[in-house]
Amino acid sequence: MESENVRLTSLSHGGGCGCKIAPALLEELLGAVEGQKAEPRLLVGTDTRDDAAVYKINERQAVVATTDFFMPIVDDPFDFGRISATNALSDVYAMGANPILALGIVGMPVDKLPATVIAKILSGGRAACEDAGVVIGGGHSIDAPEPIYGLAAVGLVDVDRVKRNDTARPGDALILGKPLGIGILSAALKRGVLDRQGHDELVGTATQLNSVGIELASIAAVHAMTDVTGFGLLGHLLEMCSGAALGAKVTLDRVPILPSARVLAADGVTTGAAERNWAGYGGSVRLPDDVVPWQRNLLCDPQTSGGLLVTCEQGDAERLVEVFHGRGFLEATVIGVIEEGPAEITVR
Repeated sequence: MESENVRLTSLSHGGGCGCKIAPALLEELLGAVEGQKAEPRLLVGTDTRDDAAVYKINERQAVVATTDFFMPIVDDPFDFGRISATNALSDVYAMGANPILALGIVGMPVDKLPATVIAKILSGGRAACEDAGVVIGGGHSIDAPEPIYGLAAVGLVDVDRVKRNDTARPGDALILGKPLGIGILSAALKRGVLDRQGHDELVGTATQLNSVGIELASIAAVHAMTDVTGFGLLGHLLEMCSGAALGAKVTLDRVPILPSARVLAADGVTTGAAERNWAGYGGSVRLPDDVVPWQRNLLCDPQTSGGLLVTCEQGDAERLVEVFHGRGFLEATVIGVIEEGPAEITVR
C-alpha cells in the first residue's frame, strides 16, 4: 500500500474537466445515438448540450439533474474532493436552480491509495456540499485503475426561472463570472512548476460555488446562462451561439485571466485538452492576426469549476456585474456581445 504522501495527479492520465471527450468526437458519438421519444415534461434535454436535464414535476416546479466526475486536478485529497463537488453543483446553478441532494460517484485504485486518503477526498466533497446546503444521500463506488470522484446532483427550480444556454438574444451583453486559467495551473502543478501563489489561485477559484446563479435566475434581464468547463470559454460560448443561431464578439483584453496562469501560459505551459478543443471548433472562431498561441490556448483552456457565462440586456449589464461582485466574484466583467449572424465567434 502506498503512503499518504502519494501525488494524486501522478495516478491519472489527465485531470479535472480536461478529461472530457474532445468536442468533435463527442459530437460524433452523440450523433450516432438515436434520439429518444419526445417527452413534453422534459424541459431541457440533450438537444443543446446544456448543463443539466430539467424535468417539470408540476405547474410551478421542475427537477434539475446532472452528473459530473473526473480525475485529480490537485494532489491534496481534501481539495480534490471539494473541487469535484463544487464543479458538479455548478451545473445545477447554471440552470438557475437550487441544489438540494447529491449522490457520490467514487472510483479509486484501492491497491494504490490508503483508505485514509480516499476518506479525505470524500470529506472534501461533503464539505463543499455542506457549504451549498446540499445533502449527500448515498452513492456508488468501484475499484478503478485511476482515482475518480464526483457527484450526481439534483436541484429544484421554478419553471419560469429556468436559464438555458440557447436563449441569448441579439445585442445581449456577455458576462464571465470567473477568470480563466485553471487548466494551465493544473498542468503546471502536474509538472512540478506551480508555486504557492498559483496553487492558491487554482484552489480558491475552483472551490468558489457558483451559487450566484440562483439569484441571476430571478432577474428577467438575464436571458441565457451556462458555465465554462472542459471545452473552455470559446467552446461553451459556441454552444450558446449554436443554440440561439447567433454570433458573438469577444474583446480579448476584457477576458479576466488568473495572474499566475497568464505568466505560465506565456512561458509555454499548456494542456493537451486546449489543443483538442481548438481542433474541434477552431473553424468557427475568428482570431485577430496578432493573437499569439498562448493567448489562444487560454481561450480554449479547459476550466474545472469555471465561471458562469451569462447573456443579458445591455442596459442591465453593469448592475448584473455588481451582483457578481457582491457575491464575491470580484473579477466578473463584461467580455463581449451577442449579435445577429452565423454561430461564430469573433475575437477582437
